Amino acid sequence: MRSDAVKTGTQQAPHRSLFNALGMTKEEMERPLVGIVCSYNEIVPGHMNLDKIAQAVKLGVAMAGGTPVMFPAIAVCDGIAMGHIGMKYSLVTRDLIADSTEAMALAHQFDALVMIPNCDKNVPGLLMAAARINVPTVFVSGGPMLAGHLNGHKTSLSSMFEAVGAYAAGKLTEEGLTECENKTCPTCGSCSGMYTANSMNCLTEVLGMGLKGNGTIPLYIPSVSVLQSMQECRLWKCTAATSVQEIL
Repeated sequence: MRSDAVKTGTQQAPHRSLFNALGMTKEEMERPLVGIVCSYNEIVPGHMNLDKIAQAVKLGVAMAGGTPVMFPAIAVCDGIAMGHIGMKYSLVTRDLIADSTEAMALAHQFDALVMIPNCDKNVPGLLMAAARINVPTVFVSGGPMLAGHLNGHKTSLSSMFEAVGAYAAGKLTEEGLTECENKTCPTCGSCSGMYTANSMNCLTEVLGMGLKGNGTIPLYIPSVSVLQSMQECRLWKCTAATSVQEIL
C-alpha cells in the first residue's frame, strides 16, 4: 500500500505516534487509508449539505475495510461572488483546490480518495487533483437544487437575473421581484439549470469517475419522509461501500 510509507517500519515509529494522537487503532493503521475530500461549507448553497454525504461515505469506506480520513476542500459560490470584486477570486480557486488536494493526498500518502464536490470550480479542481495524484478515486457529488415554481412555471437562478432586468425595464414591480427571489431557489444544491456545476457533475459520471446518478439526483428533497431518508442513507452507505471495495 502507498500508505505503508507513513505507517510501516521502524523509521515510521514517529509517524505512528502521530496516528495514535488522532485516536487511530493498530487495526485502523493496517487498513488502506482512504481520504475523504469533503467540500462542505455554510456559504455555498450547493455545499451546505455535503457533511451528511461525507458521513455516509465514511461509513461505506469502513464497511469496505478501509480507514476513512476526512479533510476539506474550499469552494466559492459563483452566484454570490457575481457582480462585485468577488468574481475576481472565483476562477483561481479551481487551481487552489487542485493544488491543496494534491498536497494533502501526497503529503499523507493516501491509498485512495473519495471526492465530495458540487459547484462550479470545485468539481474540475478535484478532477484535476485526481489526475495528478493518480490513486483510485471516486466522486460522490452533492447534486442539484430543486427548481423553483412561480405562477405555474419552473424557475432557476437565470430567472432571477431576468427578473432584475425586467424590474429595471419597468416590466416587473418590486413586489414581483421579491416574490421571485423568495421562490426561485427552494432548496440547497447546485443551482438548478445546466450551468457549470451540473454540467461538470454529469460529465464526471460520463467519464466513469462518479457514481451512477452523480449529476442528476437532487441534494435535498424536502417532501421525503424520515423513513425514506433512512432508507436512502443505507443505500448511500451500501453504494459507497461497493465502490470503495472496487477501488481498493
